[in-house]
Amino acid sequence: MKPPISIIEGDITQQNVDAIVNAANSSLLGGGGVDGAIHRAAGPQLLEECRRLNGCETGQAKITKGYNLPAHWIIHTVGPVWHGGNNREDELLTQCYTNSLALATEHRVERIAFPSISTGAYGFPVERASRIALKAVASYLSTAVFPKTMLIVCFSRSDYQTYTASLKELTDAS
Repeated sequence: MKPPISIIEGDITQQNVDAIVNAANSSLLGGGGVDGAIHRAAGPQLLEECRRLNGCETGQAKITKGYNLPAHWIIHTVGPVWHGGNNREDELLTQCYTNSLALATEHRVERIAFPSISTGAYGFPVERASRIALKAVASYLSTAVFPKTMLIVCFSRSDYQTYTASLKELTDAS
């Protein structure tokens, strides 16, 4: 049986899961949007640990403790900036999900929550990003032991609706 993929509208910093994924910038030192919210909620120890990680390349992922969050772990991944779709954006976004899931597997994370990576300030079209995210996650989870459950947390109602429609398309196609 495939692990379930659920989509909710909400605040990723409030999710009671083993790990949350941070849509980080390459410095890993905090920023706006999801990244800033996670850093504020986790507390100053997160910034201290992130300073020791020496940044992160686009498409890659690194893991830290969750500190003041309900989640035990934070997996930081750097999504691609949208430049029209001809600069490996799809490939790099796929790598964000698969590399984050690989770290989750390595740390035996049972429940993980993702935001909508790259669709805020980085400008990746939400509909396209949702399809890439869900295909990457479904493919990974079809053969992995961990994680057992997967949550996509959408901050806005429109993103929630887009991800829900994309999940329905993916489910109907299989």
